[in-house]
Amino acid sequence: MTNLTLVIDSQTIQQVLLFGFFGFLVSMALTPLYTAMAFTGKWWKRARTTSITGEQAKVYQKLHAAKHERNIPTMAGMIFVLSTIIVTVAANLSRSQTWLPLAAMAGAGAIGLLDDFINIRGVGGGIAGMRAKVKSLLLVAIALVGGWWLHSKLGMHSVDFPFLGQWHIGWWVIPLFVLVVYSTANAVNITDGLDGLAGGLAAVAFGAYAIISLIEKKYGLAGFCMTIVGALLSYTWFNIYPARFFMGDVGSFALGTALAVVSFLTDTVFLLPVIALVFVVEIGSVAVQVLSKKLRGGKRIFLSSPIHHHFEALGWPETKVTMRFWVIGQVVALIGVVLFILGGP
Repeated sequence: MTNLTLVIDSQTIQQVLLFGFFGFLVSMALTPLYTAMAFTGKWWKRARTTSITGEQAKVYQKLHAAKHERNIPTMAGMIFVLSTIIVTVAANLSRSQTWLPLAAMAGAGAIGLLDDFINIRGVGGGIAGMRAKVKSLLLVAIALVGGWWLHSKLGMHSVDFPFLGQWHIGWWVIPLFVLVVYSTANAVNITDGLDGLAGGLAAVAFGAYAIISLIEKKYGLAGFCMTIVGALLSYTWFNIYPARFFMGDVGSFALGTALAVVSFLTDTVFLLPVIALVFVVEIGSVAVQVLSKKLRGGKRIFLSSPIHHHFEALGWPETKVTMRFWVIGQVVALIGVVLFILGGP
């Protein structure tokens, strides 16, 4: 049986919560500025016309044709990325706790920003953005630098398996870091397909990691997570149906990368698939759909992928899919925190 005694002074709690409050305020302050620039510059998101496997995305186009006729701007992820950078640099910069997640978040966000810029300028094919191989190489490069820093500068040589303890893996922590960052960034990116979906789920996941960081007495990291939660709550206020704007790749890549890095810094990388289970299912549904088409002569398992589009194609309203996925996200995040406590932090 695991006994956990947690003593956190009220001043520390207030400080961590204030980071969330300031993240919310800065994000709210930046929103009108972004909105004015986006509508003036006509940063409209181009809808994808083809699926990952190359054929016409007919189901997706049917479901979202009306939405894209509204000319909804993208790249709104800049709001919460900049808010997190401003608050962290101003009041929560720590070499051991916040340098790496902040730098990784900014680097991945920059890749997404370039992809979004190509999208709104109409450069590229049916995928409406940067070539997938180029995007992947840039993201892997960011992850390699981050993995090297984690191993060489922060001295991480082992990972914790819940209920089993520490496993020494030495430099293998670097490829593991690359794999987790790449997978999580793409999972959040794929999930960002319905109004409010990715922002709400990410806020819940970072909230769970704020609690875990508090338990581990990593207060700077807890403040970083709460800053993102606050900034995301502001963003989601405007992104819920009908969305005023979309986060774009700048937001989804930044969020997924930061979430992966936080899981390493809290040594809970093997709990990440639990806490972020909806993201895992989303990217898994795409992988299963692609494999099915290749191995079964074009036959699909889902009406459309990712899986949130499958439920839409079944006739579920967009808001129903989003809110039910939010509920699942909250439940699995709570389960992840409980497993963390039971596993012996």
